[in-house]
Amino acid sequence: MSSHRPPARRLVVAVALSTLTFMGCATAALAQSFPLGQVLVLDAPRIGALKRVPVITTEPDGTATVDLWCKTVPARLTVEGAAIRVETAPLPEALPQYMMSGQCSEERMQADINTLTALTQSTGWQRRGDRITLAGPDGATPLRFTLSSH
Repeated sequence: MSSHRPPARRLVVAVALSTLTFMGCATAALAQSFPLGQVLVLDAPRIGALKRVPVITTEPDGTATVDLWCKTVPARLTVEGAAIRVETAPLPEALPQYMMSGQCSEERMQADINTLTALTQSTGWQRRGDRITLAGPDGATPLRFTLSSH
């Protein structure tokens, strides 16, 4: 038994299915877009008594500010598909004005260096909901961030 549908009806069904498929793909891509224009908070335990953990404040144009454990540097994020490139200024010699020298232990200052190095070596990113993971070369520990709710 064969089904004889008019050609116009088949075309309408094909267009409808194609549209639904395209909308599903577009929605999935949108859900996985890099969160430029938002604040990313590093998932890391505190170092010492201070509550500060690294935060990246991104702008829609890819410029960013990276607030590390002690110091702050400007940055530029370039995102192309699943690839990312993070370029930063070097760490400044001086501490921010609001920090006293006793607040930045050697451990925290070394964490600044390590975190900045990991950021600038990041080559890929992945998003799952409000979690962003930046990955670098094989064997490098990925950096995991959460979108700030503030």
